[in-house]
Amino acid sequence: MLRPRAAALAALMRTPGGGRDPSGGAPVPSLCSAPPPQPVIAAKEPFPVELKAGQNYSWCSCGHSKRQPFCDGAHKKEAPGLAPLRFTPARDGPALLCGCKRSRSPPYCDGSHKGDAVRGAQPSSGLPPRERRGSEPQ
Repeated sequence: MLRPRAAALAALMRTPGGGRDPSGGAPVPSLCSAPPPQPVIAAKEPFPVELKAGQNYSWCSCGHSKRQPFCDGAHKKEAPGLAPLRFTPARDGPALLCGCKRSRSPPYCDGSHKGDAVRGAQPSSGLPPRERRGSEPQ
């Protein structure tokens, strides 16, 4: 296994966006790529849904789905670095699924939509959560 010399690594790390091999060789690409795509805000409040125990669901994590809060595959085109969160509830009953896509306990709402970052932003979808219909398993 090749091990780079410490001096070569230090020189590469100090050069923004990568650099040249210290021996004068080819350009060395940056190890840091573009930041991952960020989800868009689908709604500024949670989506009330009825969930069934043992049923598999796919919660939209990108915010682009037209079937909020569930995934419709829009992330494949709109946010290729994001994927739906698949989950299976343990109990039947109502739940509040995150609409702002900022929850620290996805797919469930944790109140993050009440923060300034969400309240001042434009939601990406046209319908508020209360106009959407119940549960949609995946």
